[in-house]
Amino acid sequence: MLDYAIFAITFVVFLIATVLYLYPGSNKITTIPGLEPSDPKDGNLGDMGRAGSLHEFLLKLHAEYGDIASFWWGQQLVVSLGAPELFKQHERIFDRPTLLFKGFEPLIGSMSIQYANGADGRTRRKLYDPSYGHEAMKHYYSIFQELGEEMAKKWESMKGEQHIPLHAHMIGLAMKAITRSSFGDSFKDEKECLPFGRNYDICWNDMEERIKGSYPTEGSPREKKFQEALGKMHATIGKVAKYRRDNPPPPQEQLFIDVLVEGDLPEEQLLSDALGYMIAGFHTSGNLLTWALYFIATHEEVEEKLHQELIDVLGEKEEVTPDNISQLVYLRQILDETLRCAVVAPWGARYMDLDAEIGGHVVPSKTPVIHALGVVLQDERIWPEPNKFDPERFDAGNSKDRHKLAFQPFGFAGGRKCPGYRFSYVETTVFLSILCRQFKFHLVDGQVVKPSHGLVTRPAEEVWITVTKRD
Repeated sequence: MLDYAIFAITFVVFLIATVLYLYPGSNKITTIPGLEPSDPKDGNLGDMGRAGSLHEFLLKLHAEYGDIASFWWGQQLVVSLGAPELFKQHERIFDRPTLLFKGFEPLIGSMSIQYANGADGRTRRKLYDPSYGHEAMKHYYSIFQELGEEMAKKWESMKGEQHIPLHAHMIGLAMKAITRSSFGDSFKDEKECLPFGRNYDICWNDMEERIKGSYPTEGSPREKKFQEALGKMHATIGKVAKYRRDNPPPPQEQLFIDVLVEGDLPEEQLLSDALGYMIAGFHTSGNLLTWALYFIATHEEVEEKLHQELIDVLGEKEEVTPDNISQLVYLRQILDETLRCAVVAPWGARYMDLDAEIGGHVVPSKTPVIHALGVVLQDERIWPEPNKFDPERFDAGNSKDRHKLAFQPFGFAGGRKCPGYRFSYVETTVFLSILCRQFKFHLVDGQVVKPSHGLVTRPAEEVWITVTKRD
C-alpha cells in the first residue's frame, strides 16, 4: 500500500512538472535559453517595440543569452541564431516561416513568392533566377550607365551649395534601374514612372505605420487611399505585362516581366511577384547606395583611395563592363563594408517540418528560426571595432581566415539567397564609378544620421549632401 502511495505521489509530481514544462506560455518546451513571454497574448512583441526594431531586440537578446536564444512572437516560440557556426547547421533549409513576414501581405499579396515554400517556392526560384543570373546581368550594364550619367548631369546642373536629398535621389535611381531592366522601356517614360513612385510612397508609408502597430480600420479613408494606390500600381504592371504579351521580344532580350508572362501564372501571382521583386530590388540597392555615399562623404581617405582606383582602372571616361568590374577591388570592399556596417539587411528566417538539433539544443518542428545576420555583422569577436567603417576588413589578407558565413548580407540558406545580389552589386558599382569620378561629396553640417532598422535598414531621416565637381 505504501509503495502504491509513493508511486501515485511521484506520478502526480511528474505530471505537474510535465505540464509546467510544456505549457505554451513558457519557453521550457526547449532547452534553448531565452526570454519568457512578457504578455500571455503578445509574447515578447512589446519588448521588441521598446527595443526599437527586431534587429535591435536581437542584439540585446544575444548579448544576454548567447549565440542561440529564444523568445515569443505572440504565442509562437521563435529561435534566433547569432553565430556563423550555427548558421552552418541551417544552411540547407529552404522554407520560410510565413508568420514573421505576414505584416507585408497587404502590400505584396498572399500569393507572393515571399510565402511560397516547398515545391512551389523552388519551382518559382528556378523560373525567376535566370533573369538576375550572370549572363542576364551583361545586358543591364548599359541601362545602369545611362541612368548614372543622367544623375550626374542632374547634380552638375545644381547651383552652388544646393543641398541634395541623398536618400530620395538614390531610391529614385534604384527604382529606375529595377523597372527599366526588369520591365522594359515602358518605365522609361516619366509619365509612367513618376505616378508609380508616388503611389508606391503612399503604400510604403502606410506599411511602416502598420509595422509600428497602427492599423487602418476597414473602410476608413486611410485604407481606401492605400487600396487605391495599390490598385494603380497593379494596373501599371498589368498594362506592361499586356504589352509584353502582345509584343514578345526575342529570347535573348527577355526580361523578368517576360518570364512572368510566359509562365502563364495566375494574375494575382504575376502582380504579387512583379511588385515584390520590384520593391526588393530598389529598397536594398537604394539604401546600399545611400549608406555607401554617406560613408564616402564622411571618410575622406576612403573617398580619395576610391577615386584613384577608378582613375587607374577606368580612366576619366571608360565605362564599367563585365570584363573590368572585377578590377574594382577597393570599390567592392566599400560596398561590402557598407553592407556590414550599416546592416542593410538585418535578418532572415527559415523553419523545418521536423525537430532539428542546433547548437546542442532541439528546435521543435515548425519553429521559426531567425538568422540574425545583423548580429553577426556587428559581432566584435569577428569584426573588431564593429561600428568603425573600414573597407580594409575585406582585403584578401584580412578575409582569408574569416568563417565563410560571417558575412552573408543577402542571406545564405537553402539556395534561397536574395536573387538580386548580383544585380545589386553591378548597379551600385556602375553608379558609384560614375558619381565618384565626377564629384567630391560633403555632408551638410548639423546632421545626426541615425539608422531605422526594418527588413532593410534606411536612414531615419533624409541625408543631405552637397557635391563639388572634380577637375
